[in-house]
Amino acid sequence: MARVVKIDSAESWNFYVSQAKNQNCPIVAHFTALWCIPSVFMNSFFEELAFNYKDALFLIVDVDEVKEVASQLEVKAMPTFLFLKDGNAMDKLVGANPDEIKKRVDGFVQSSRVVHIA
Repeated sequence: MARVVKIDSAESWNFYVSQAKNQNCPIVAHFTALWCIPSVFMNSFFEELAFNYKDALFLIVDVDEVKEVASQLEVKAMPTFLFLKDGNAMDKLVGANPDEIKKRVDGFVQSSRVVHIA
């Protein structure tokens, strides 16, 4: 099951960010808009990433529906992919570049894994 959560309000954004922070779970957020074709094109790719990287929480945010979150995080173009750890933006990628996004997600999720020493 893909773990892409659609954010429909600032409250739900804050809830998921807070929950991920408590669980030490990295977040990959896709800021999109229905009118932005490259952004819409990335949706199925984003779901595929979520399916392959189960250690991260994948959020999708329509900037027209949740304007305050987009402006708070200074998202000005779509698609924008934001990588958050402990509630803080660690990386940002603007544009529909599947290869680069996959590379960044891979590096981000790997670096976020907690290493348990036996």
